[in-house]
Amino acid sequence: MSDRVKLVTQRSEIEEKGDAWVMTWPRADERGAHFHTYGLLTPYFKGLQEGKLMGTRCTNPDCPIYHGKGELWLPPRADCPDCHQPMEWSAANAEGYIYTYTKVIRGGLGLEIETPYYQIDIKLDGVCTIVKSYLLNRDKEIKIGDKVRAVFRKGDEATNTCLDLAWELTE
Repeated sequence: MSDRVKLVTQRSEIEEKGDAWVMTWPRADERGAHFHTYGLLTPYFKGLQEGKLMGTRCTNPDCPIYHGKGELWLPPRADCPDCHQPMEWSAANAEGYIYTYTKVIRGGLGLEIETPYYQIDIKLDGVCTIVKSYLLNRDKEIKIGDKVRAVFRKGDEATNTCLDLAWELTE
């Protein structure tokens, strides 16, 4: 067994419509493909293709919570949940630590990651949210606090989905 997790999925095709990406999801049945727009969150998925994490923050000085000095959200939000104004894009730190995890031995219907694997939650410096993803290393025992760094599927390996972001142990 390989010590690295493999995806069991097909590549989603992307079409640009103005500033937004529209994804064609090939996993549909005989009724045809499913189309999904990334809309205002397109910069996040474009960032994955470029090997960087993009988050958003509230910079509205009239926000009742952040007063223009919002923390970074990842996954990103198009609008601030408190003042409902558009958030601004900023690069996020691509190194953090495992906040919590579970080892997935048997996946459910539609799972696109080969089992077994670790589903992990990651805490990143400067980010106020917890990032949920998966660990590429599958044969090592891990613990809360282990350091990880982002790994990106790019080019021909990209799925054009959130599965293009994974994490690997740094120690």
